[in-house]
Amino acid sequence: MADGFSDHAFETSDGLKIHYRVYPVTGKETGPPVLCLHGLTRNLKDFEDLAPKLAGLGRKVVSASQRGRGGSDHDPEHERYNPAVYTQDMIGLLDRLNMVKAVFIGTSMGGLMTMIAATMAPQRIVQAVLNDIGPELDPAGIARIRSYAGKTDGRFDSWQAAADAIREINGVAFPKQTDNAFWLDFAKKTCREDKGVVVLDYDPAIAKSVAEGGDVDVDLWPLFDALKDIPTLVVRGGLSDLLMISTVEEMQRRKPDLAFVTVPDVGHAPFLTEPEAWAAITAFLD
Repeated sequence: MADGFSDHAFETSDGLKIHYRVYPVTGKETGPPVLCLHGLTRNLKDFEDLAPKLAGLGRKVVSASQRGRGGSDHDPEHERYNPAVYTQDMIGLLDRLNMVKAVFIGTSMGGLMTMIAATMAPQRIVQAVLNDIGPELDPAGIARIRSYAGKTDGRFDSWQAAADAIREINGVAFPKQTDNAFWLDFAKKTCREDKGVVVLDYDPAIAKSVAEGGDVDVDLWPLFDALKDIPTLVVRGGLSDLLMISTVEEMQRRKPDLAFVTVPDVGHAPFLTEPEAWAAITAFLD
């Protein structure tokens, strides 16, 4: 075990290898394990900072790179790049690890997966954290994602060039992050080095449904309603262009016990280690 975690792989029902990472409990176990689910073009490295903090609270943490991302296999059948398939993969992972129940923490697409899981297997979810995502998506955020997802070959001559490109895309979401170290770290989380070239760490085909203008008018409210009996926390970036305040208000109307926190000066999506997010998560888990 290195850096407080161990890396593993498991095989999905359709034969793909999925990379996952386990962070053991630090100290005494205090509650159910946590399953961390990333966004559309991201991977398990998104939780490299959050997971050790959760482990320090006495929680075993599992994070996984969905098919087509990070160290997981690319899927030759591109139509299987969809949240319902990813969710089934993650339920399979829980089975593999003999985890009857877990806290689901889902960022963006990972939050959609959490809602889908609530319809597929609600008994597996102890608590849910939806990070900057809800059952309605702001068209402005969808347009921004379409503007970059799968649109480039994702190859850079250096880590600094990758950091500059990541900053150009995400600078609007983190306007107060002027330290180059932040953007280099961001690049390390979203890219990998391949034969001396830095490349985006995902299969461009995963973005086809978004980049080509897939249907965003599907009614997702039944997915959220499946969380009715599951304690849920919503984290929203104060500058989010994907999760609208009006959506949060309707979520609160439908689920009066919904916990909610805003992370100021951050757009889509918080890393959940920001002081406001972290304080809300620790209180929620308690």
